[in-house]
Amino acid sequence: MAVYVVMDPPGRGGKPDTTAFVRDGFSWLGFLVPPLWLLWHRLWIEAALAFVAMALLSMLAEGLSLGLAGPLLSLLVSLYVGLEGQALRIAALRRRGWHEWGVVEADRLDDADTRYVLEAEAHSDEQLRPQGIVPDAAHARPTHMGIALGLNHTPGRP
Repeated sequence: MAVYVVMDPPGRGGKPDTTAFVRDGFSWLGFLVPPLWLLWHRLWIEAALAFVAMALLSMLAEGLSLGLAGPLLSLLVSLYVGLEGQALRIAALRRRGWHEWGVVEADRLDDADTRYVLEAEAHSDEQLRPQGIVPDAAHARPTHMGIALGLNHTPGRP
């Protein structure tokens, strides 16, 4: 099952379709084409840094004539974006003022959206529910309980 981080925009205004779901885990497209994946997710600075890092590592490996080590050095950037790309997306959303609502486990994005809506409704209903005089049934016992063959505790006696 996949884990989705649910991000709410600033000043939400009650629009449920503006919520962002970021799947936590390895990103294969981020691994295969890091700068393009970062650009697709509007991570402009991160994409520029990844492109510059890959270019510098390739030029360094070519200048030192390292052979096979050159592409492997660029592979490090790809591996980083594949592993941490989703965390970079979450950090960028936080910088833009979004806040983290929570985490939802689901197989697909549609299921995650459904679970989020159900949990958000349950949470809002819980806040609107009036608190009773006795919130817990354990506190609703009578003050004096009758003795039943010595199995109940008698107050004031050890």
